[in-house]
Parts: sequence; C-alpha cells; structure tokens
Amino acid sequence: MGESAATHHHTLPAAPPNLAMSRGPTWTPAEQLQQLHYCIHSNPSWPEAVLLAFQHYIVVLGTIVLIATTLVPRMGGSPEDKARVIQTLLFTAGLNTLLQTALGSRLPTVMRSSFIFIIPVLSIIKDFSDQTFANEHERFTHTVRTIQGSLIVASFINIILGFSRAWGHLTRLFSPVVIVPLVCVTGLGLFMRGFPMLANCVEIGLPMLILLVVGQQYLRRIHHRVDIVVERFGLLICIALIWAFAAILTVAGAYNHVREVTKQSCRTDRSYLISSASWIRAPYPFQWGTPIFRASHVFGMMGATLVTAAESTGTYFAAARLSGATPPPAYIFNRSIGLQGLGLLIEGIFGSIAGNSASVENVGLLGLTHIGSRRVVQISTAFMIFFSIFGKFGAFFASIPLPIFGAIYCVLFGIVAATGISFMQFTNNNSMRNLYIIGLSLFLSISIPQYFVTNTSQDGRGPVQTAGGWFNDILNSIFSSAPTIAIIIGTLLDQTLDAKPSINDRGVSWWKPFQHKKGDVRNDEFYSLPLRINEYIPTRFH
Repeated sequence: MGESAATHHHTLPAAPPNLAMSRGPTWTPAEQLQQLHYCIHSNPSWPEAVLLAFQHYIVVLGTIVLIATTLVPRMGGSPEDKARVIQTLLFTAGLNTLLQTALGSRLPTVMRSSFIFIIPVLSIIKDFSDQTFANEHERFTHTVRTIQGSLIVASFINIILGFSRAWGHLTRLFSPVVIVPLVCVTGLGLFMRGFPMLANCVEIGLPMLILLVVGQQYLRRIHHRVDIVVERFGLLICIALIWAFAAILTVAGAYNHVREVTKQSCRTDRSYLISSASWIRAPYPFQWGTPIFRASHVFGMMGATLVTAAESTGTYFAAARLSGATPPPAYIFNRSIGLQGLGLLIEGIFGSIAGNSASVENVGLLGLTHIGSRRVVQISTAFMIFFSIFGKFGAFFASIPLPIFGAIYCVLFGIVAATGISFMQFTNNNSMRNLYIIGLSLFLSISIPQYFVTNTSQDGRGPVQTAGGWFNDILNSIFSSAPTIAIIIGTLLDQTLDAKPSINDRGVSWWKPFQHKKGDVRNDEFYSLPLRINEYIPTRFH
C-alpha cells in the first residue's frame, strides 16, 4: 500500500541561530569616527593649535630632509646646496598646503615633496654623469635647472586631469571595494621608510618607537590631564627626549669609531646644516638660473606627476575619514588635482628638486592626536614658510636624526593603512567576490612595486629597460607606486566582475550620494570654499 500525500512531506531545516547576538554585540557601520576631539571645521584653542601645527611641521620636515639627503649629494651638491634645497622644499610645501586647504581639497592635508620623483631625478642625474663641468656645484645647478624645466612642463598633466574633470570621472568608478586597498597601500606602500630606516640606528630608532607607543597609548591613562597632554603632544615630547639622548651619545663619543654610514644616521652633528644654512634667505623664482627643457626628461617626469594624483587620492580618502568629513566628492578631486598641478608648476618655478603630493604621515598624525582641524594644518604653513626663510633656525630642527622619523612613520603609516581597512564596513564582508578583489588588489599593490624597487639600481635604472629612456621612466614610476597599482587593478576587477548584480555588496548604494554636491547635505558643509569664493568660480569646480 503506497504512502499518502499527507504522510509524505519534507521538514524544512531550522534557521541557524544568530551566534553573533549570543556571543556579544555587533557594530553597525559608522560614516564618521566618534573618537575625534576636533573635526575638520572645529578648532582647538590658539595655544594648542600652534603647538599641534608645530608638530605637523616637524613630521613633514623628516620627509623633506630625507629626499634632500638622498638626491643632493648625487647631484654634486654641497651641504650649503642641501640647506638651500631644504629651504626651497619647505617654502613650496607651505605655499601648496595653504593653496590646497583654502581652495583645493579643503581637507587638513599637508602637501610635501613625493618620493616618486626620485626615479626621474635619478635618470636626469645619470644622463649628466658623463658630462664635464667646471666643478661639482656647476653640475648641481645644471641638474636642478633641468629638473625645473621638466617639472614646469609636466605640471600641466595634473592641471589638465583636474580642471578637465577627467580625474573626477575616474573616481566616480570607485566603490568601497576599491577604496579599501587604495587607502591601505597608501600607508603600507611606504614600509621601507619605516623600520628599515629605523634600523639604520637601532639605539635611537627603537627607543623612539617604544617610547612613542608606551607613552602615547599607555601612560596617558594615568590621569585625565596627562591623557590630554600625552595624546595630543606625546609625539613632540618623545622626539625631544630621544633627540637629547642622541646628542648625549654623540658628545660622549659613542660613534667615534663606527662606520661612516652609522655616523650619518646616528650622530646629531653630521648633517652640517646648521653651519651651512644662511641666517636669512628667502627662496625666489628661478633662483638656480634659467630652466633647461629636454623632451626625454619631461616625458619621464610626466609619469611621476601622474602617480602623484593617485597617491594624493588615497591620502585624501584617509584624511576625510580621520578628520570627520564625508568622503570627497568627484568635483573635489577635480579641484584638488588641478591645484596640485598648479603647485607642481610653482615648485618648478622656485627650483624644487621634487614635486608635491599629499603627505601620508601628516594624515596619520590626525589619527594619532584625534584632531582633524583644518586650521591646525593651515597654521603649520606659517612654520614651514618661517623656517624656510630663517635658515639657521630651520636647520636646527632639520638635524634631527632620520631613524627618529623612521620610528614615527611606523606608527603614522600604520594608522593610515588601518583607516583603509575601516572602509570594509560599507561592503558585504561575506562576499567572496569582494574578498577576491580586495585581496588580489592589496597583494599585487605591494608585490609589484616591491619588485620594481628592489630591481632598481642606484642610478635609477629600473626593470623596464627599452631603447627609450623616457618610456622607461614613465613605466618604472607607475609600477613603483602602490596606490597607482591599487587603482588600476581594483577598478578594473570591480567594474568587470559581476558589477551590476553585486551593486549592493560593493557598497555602491552607500557610496553614490557622496559623489555629488547635493547627494549629501554635509558635502557643502565640509568642502565649500571660503569667503563666498563659490560665486566667482564655475559650478563644475565646486
């Protein structure tokens, strides 16, 4: 006898229990960080703001000194030339930072020289290595004038990308799936400036790292007053203590019988900047002479200027999150990248040896101090310009040993990288598609530049070696940049792998309103231009 329909049925499996609710709380996505003491448009008291601004100046000074220390000796420059170069880089950094915070991105970002320009500059140095000059100073000035000409022409790449709105159209293709690896590698991609630089003088760098972590994160919990002081100014306190310790070791003769490389890294009197810098000297246009224009060098520099747009884009996303602002809309990227190109033009006119991009380390400082005030960064430009003119005073702080900065960068770059991870909350973290794209973009964005960097010789010859030197410089610059690789791979995969069916998993519904001026009411609050300037600028740029 067959079974009846009533007795033949299937029991549906019970829904699995929500283990997350039984084991602890879950966290809903938060568009703005809640632990900030001051966000982008709120300001601490003037005394605090000045001290915090000086802290930003010290942090950016380390990068500028490192670039000058790397390039000036190879160009044939003397300690006096190095001091003048640092003054020029500081001066243009102050001008460009003021330009960006007032009229560009409006985010609290410092604009300083970028490491990516080392590749085309080394190529220029190599081209002049076989030529005969009357003396090394003449070779130095000839090299600087060639860099000037290349920067002036190459600056129009970013000017066109920004003011033609091309870069903004590119950023509209981004989703949080792309932003995660982009911002992560904006910090992680600079790992060679962290512990490897610290390790050049372990007895100074390692105590600095330990003191910064212990003092800034643990000692501040002793008392409420101590908490505020150490959290906001702990970096300055640690620098002062370890710098004094390094000076004691230098005077005591601890480095009298060590290798020359160790002396350069550890001693506080090996930079010769204080004795070489002039008391008062203002950088001025074409101070090295008439710019020299060579097509091969100009094309090589164009690759680096393109890369700075990608680097700054990742930094702006991190800065917006760490300052309590909404993600920058597309029109802000048009404005900021266009003005960054104008900043490159200014640097070319004043005779800088490298172009600018947004400072990753100073954005990390926003997270370290929990203060994202725009005014603080704007005040820091006064320190940059002041110390660029009064050279002896600026040289005093520029003599801080670089391993101290290496320890600082370990913390600050790490904060920026972690900020990138925080964007994952706006995507479906259980989507294998998202995990695949983020994982592959993140890994290749670190692995490919590492291959290019480790296979680049001291004279700038990278893995790409064709008959066209300018073509080599362009490709070697692009593939040595982690943020650029992240944008290329992340955007390509995100737009071609089930883009429409996964629109919600990608976080596009959350992301899209921020891409238009009227999409979110807070956009105008954070990014509007000051003093009713909006009325005089075409609407497509604000």
